[in-house]
Amino acid sequence: MNIQLDMIGLVTSNMAEAIRFYRLLGLPFPEPDGPYVEATTPSGLRVSLNDLEMMKGIDPGWIEPAGQRISMAFLCDDAAGVDATYERMISEGFVGHMAPFDAFWGQRYAVVDDPDGNHVDLFAPLS
Repeated sequence: MNIQLDMIGLVTSNMAEAIRFYRLLGLPFPEPDGPYVEATTPSGLRVSLNDLEMMKGIDPGWIEPAGQRISMAFLCDDAAGVDATYERMISEGFVGHMAPFDAFWGQRYAVVDDPDGNHVDLFAPLS
């Protein structure tokens, strides 16, 4: 039996803003033609955006989570790339959660919030 991680699905209350946010981070989302859209990364991992109302229709017991249980992390080319990406996201009106800093685990690290409040990590190894 072969099992592999193929897709990460995110529920969003604002499809247009979620697409705009993740496009800025390089995910090639097409224009949606309904309550679901997906993009494929160069490594083949798919990421989907799922409309909140669609999810409630599929699973009537679905409850919006509180807090952060999972995050997505985007590898930048270098430390300067972390800083530039963070600044670009902020200049586009998105919320910074943690400004870039040199983390004790050997990375330049920052966190921005997507339109639904999910923390999205930006990182690069320090030289």
